[in-house]
Amino acid sequence: MRFAVIGGTGLIGSKAVRRLNADGNEAVPHSKSTGVDVITGEGLDEALAGADVVIDLTNSPTFDEASPDFFRQSVRNILDAGRRAGVRHAVALSIVGVDQVPELDYYRAKTLQEELLAAGPIPYSIVRATQFMEFVDAIMSWTSDAESVRLPATPLQPIAAQDVVDAVAEIAAGEPLRGIHNIAGPEVFPLDELGRITLGARSDNRAVITDDTAGMFAVVRGDVLTGGPDASLAPTRYSDWLASHKGS
Repeated sequence: MRFAVIGGTGLIGSKAVRRLNADGNEAVPHSKSTGVDVITGEGLDEALAGADVVIDLTNSPTFDEASPDFFRQSVRNILDAGRRAGVRHAVALSIVGVDQVPELDYYRAKTLQEELLAAGPIPYSIVRATQFMEFVDAIMSWTSDAESVRLPATPLQPIAAQDVVDAVAEIAAGEPLRGIHNIAGPEVFPLDELGRITLGARSDNRAVITDDTAGMFAVVRGDVLTGGPDASLAPTRYSDWLASHKGS
């Protein structure tokens, strides 16, 4: 099969291209660096020509109120080019619980992306993943200083990027779901405890202070960002991921 991977040079995209090609497919990465602009539409027709599947792994350059406009334009351009090219399956990566946190601009934008894909002309699949293990450091950095890290006790179910890649590749190689597939890591942690585990593994002596007003996840209600009973559980445990990423 031939895959056009839009956003194919990023964290997930580059891994997805390698995985799909290792499976004997032809997966081609596309991004601004390869001459494809999802906002203007430049290069999309050429990128999708001959593709069986388009995988949308693009991301908004901002997480603020401008992000809905990014997804509104990019999804329309990708789907229009895909329809012209005869693409038979469109796949997008989204976030577990994304439609349950309307207080966040970026989550509203990702919900819009899903809605546009579902209403579009190409049979589709949406893969929703929980928060990436690779992003825990960034989450902590938003509310940290030299002495402490302030984090809410929001339940998260972190997943390794490679496990996300494996799920995206499997779904993309199959028949369109015309729906959503949820994937999650094998363990649920309160975010403040996740911070303590992370700092401890790195011999970082800063204190984690539980603060349910700190950072973007403070607005999340309950456990909506965890996988739920219908989610497929990935194999990588957070402790194992930390051990394999020491010094990274």
